[in-house]
Amino acid sequence: MKPLDPRLLRYARGARTVLGVGGLFGVLRTLAIITWCWCIAQSLAVLVLPVLDGKGGAAGQISDHAYSADMLPWLVIVAVLALIVRSASSWAMDALAARGAVQVKAQLRAAALDAIDQRSPEALATRSDASGATVLGRGLDALDGYFSGYLPQLILTMCATPLLVLAVFLADPVSGLVVVIVFPVIPVFMILIGLATKGVQQKQWDQLQHLSRSFLDVVEGLSTLKIFRREDRQVNRIRRETGEYRSRTMQVLRVTFLSGFVLDLAGTFSIALVAVTVGTRLVTGEFSLALGLFVLLLLPEAFIPIRAVGTAFHASTEGLAAAEQVFELIEAEPAEAADSAAADAKNGTAQPVQSVPVSAGIVFDEVQLRRGPHTVGPMSFEVQSGEVVALVGPSGSGKSSLVASLLGFISPAQGMVSRPVDVSWAGQRPGLLQGTVAENVALGDSSIDDALVARALETVGLENILADYSLGAQGAGLSGGQAQRVAIARALYRGWRTDAGALVFDEPSSALDTASEMRIAEVLKAEAASGRAVLLISHRAALIDSADRVVNIGVPA
Repeated sequence: MKPLDPRLLRYARGARTVLGVGGLFGVLRTLAIITWCWCIAQSLAVLVLPVLDGKGGAAGQISDHAYSADMLPWLVIVAVLALIVRSASSWAMDALAARGAVQVKAQLRAAALDAIDQRSPEALATRSDASGATVLGRGLDALDGYFSGYLPQLILTMCATPLLVLAVFLADPVSGLVVVIVFPVIPVFMILIGLATKGVQQKQWDQLQHLSRSFLDVVEGLSTLKIFRREDRQVNRIRRETGEYRSRTMQVLRVTFLSGFVLDLAGTFSIALVAVTVGTRLVTGEFSLALGLFVLLLLPEAFIPIRAVGTAFHASTEGLAAAEQVFELIEAEPAEAADSAAADAKNGTAQPVQSVPVSAGIVFDEVQLRRGPHTVGPMSFEVQSGEVVALVGPSGSGKSSLVASLLGFISPAQGMVSRPVDVSWAGQRPGLLQGTVAENVALGDSSIDDALVARALETVGLENILADYSLGAQGAGLSGGQAQRVAIARALYRGWRTDAGALVFDEPSSALDTASEMRIAEVLKAEAASGRAVLLISHRAALIDSADRVVNIGVPA
């Protein structure tokens, strides 16, 4: 967990603007602070020096570097102007940070979604939907604290602290030397506290993701839980996990408050040490009153940014933890592409979408796949245009893996797969989204062909479903069989729309009754008769018997 991850600048242009323009505002604010402190110190010296001996002078060097009383109105005017500039630049930094947070979140979400879109669905099969939603939703929203609280203070620390320490050193080398010696104590404390915070914050973030996954599981299975009267047990489970998350949050807050106390204490001791040395020399007349007041006014300003950085960092750790996962998601594609074949052969990891050679039909030529510890194949068979071929075998034998290689989601360890240019496909899960039935059928089409949508619905026996009927999340509002037929209609729509040379169906009738299943079998025959190659994966006897040929696949080694 880095205070400023370079990847943030790489994937979010808004962060560069915040740092660049924010640095200019930080320098302007720092110059205003130095001017304000100088004017206030000189004004106080003008007012105090006459009181010390009644003549406008004092013993030793007390009156050195002091202005005359005639300069007092100008000093006050300049101090007021400096205060206005300081306030305006601080407001501008806050506004810039808030606007930058919105831009950065949008850019990171876009980059992450683009990475997901470019990768194979196989690469996301092991990821929880709730985990992804938490990272891209609540997680990135937590970057508001990072940009509005932490980043402005980090900018001030990088811009203001060196200038302020330099000003102190030029005004009084002794005080400057003391500051240079004691100042590193605060960063050391920040590093130690940051290491302690990292573990606590990571546990809180992991608990939040676990809670999100549990809640999504309960919502998805709520109807089943009600049927079997097990909802009370899940309520207790959610309550228990919510309590654990609350406990993790309190641990983070406890560390935050303690770290803030430690940083304030270190800063206070450092300022007190300098104040003692300045005060001692003022009493003995070895130091100018104006410079002494200037140093004492300027010194707290030098410590404020780095103390504020340590405090604000804890408020932004949740967003940084989420950003880490977003960066991993964005960068996973290049890492896999660098040596995808070796990684697949060794670990069975998913690869980016690959280009598949073109042929008139579907051809598997001595294709062997490695998925984790299992090996599928070698397999050789063809699906010619105008025929329906059923691929059958026990569960886990690799049928869906062969389809994934056909679609380009994974690459064969050996052999070659070829297919027509356009292939329309329906997977095991309907994969419906929130929206209208027509939008789900024409998913991915920039302009919906209403006539083609109606034809697809009628073909699969859903002519009584209105195309503008709105579905809830994950297709809520349809039965399992209806959702599956909508997915088949989507494949048909896509095949007709692109004039696809092949259709692939993975368990298309697992949730259908006998009559609907027979209707789908007739649809597949009709599509083959129109000149398409149709590959069917099924365990249902009725569909298998309707195929022109059957290809058996054994259990993987």
